[in-house]
Amino acid sequence: MRQRIGHHEVVEARERARSLVPFRDRRAAGRLLADALRELDVVAATPRVVVVGLARGGVEVAAEVARALGAPLEALAVRKIRHPWQPEYGIGAVAPGGVVYLRGRDGLTEEEVARAQERAAAEADELDARLHRGRPRVPIEGSVCILVDDGLATGGTMAAAVRWARAAGAARVVVAVPVGAADTCVAFEREGLVDALVCLVAPAAFGAVGFWYEDFHQLTDEDVRALLASAPTGAPST
Repeated sequence: MRQRIGHHEVVEARERARSLVPFRDRRAAGRLLADALRELDVVAATPRVVVVGLARGGVEVAAEVARALGAPLEALAVRKIRHPWQPEYGIGAVAPGGVVYLRGRDGLTEEEVARAQERAAAEADELDARLHRGRPRVPIEGSVCILVDDGLATGGTMAAAVRWARAAGAARVVVAVPVGAADTCVAFEREGLVDALVCLVAPAAFGAVGFWYEDFHQLTDEDVRALLASAPTGAPST
């Protein structure tokens, strides 16, 4: 069961978000996102929900969503596969456990792509280990997994996150972001990648995620660990 952006149940939250754009900070954006998610059928109708924030910035948004929904919070260390000649340009993304999303080769040889992928996988595994040091991972098998980030630009890291959630046995996968590029949001829906997608603001002229926040400071590993430590870690909410 998939629900489209602009579904009548999330219109009110979207209008509230528009009146506040740019968002004050990630926490404020997370509270608005939670308002929309409470009314989403696929979330409201299930007894088992886990909120997963994409590390690092997405975890701060996700923490507010998890708090509002009374659901466990998890962090996912997704890393961009960087083009070796243009490090800021991503050709895909990886998630822990060998999950890979490759958007394209962009003129690279198979060997060059493999090396870039290996570097990204090492970064993801190292970040995952740091964030979960001394803290058990929250199981998502059989639950509605809400994947949260602070924004959706090209969608590569979120596509890898969706594959991770499916591989981990999530019964339903919901993508939730305060802001996202309109074309990317439409692509996620058109290709049927998720069971539902909630995006409060989807401008055609997107720019960068940080443009939509008054405060877009970078989070550290310790910031993420503190957010996880303050959240419940038990079984998914009922």
